[in-house]
Amino acid sequence: MLCVVKEFTFDAAHNLVEYHGKCEKLHGHTYKLQIMVCGEKDREGMVIDFVELKEIVKREVLNYLDHAYINEIIPQPSAENIAEWIWKKLEPHLSNERYKLSEIRLWETPTSFVIYRK
Repeated sequence: MLCVVKEFTFDAAHNLVEYHGKCEKLHGHTYKLQIMVCGEKDREGMVIDFVELKEIVKREVLNYLDHAYINEIIPQPSAENIAEWIWKKLEPHLSNERYKLSEIRLWETPTSFVIYRK
């Protein structure tokens, strides 16, 4: 099995209303998002075309989250909840008989990230 990985960045603001500390106040991040799709190669020798993967992520995720106030989309936008939301948006578009969405990594800072996989 082969895995294809593509990385993206987006800027967004949020605050954690159910959290008591610095992050309960409005603040922003430059998030780094890594999408992994694993499966078998097609006739062209690809699991999934990087161009197709980019278009799906842009349409289903980045168009909503980039330069957004994430609280308007996800009620308690912790990194964990954002990663789960991204998975739910992408899984229907990145799963078929040949490949499937395998893992999402979402960095909130350069040294802090969450991994979501099923």
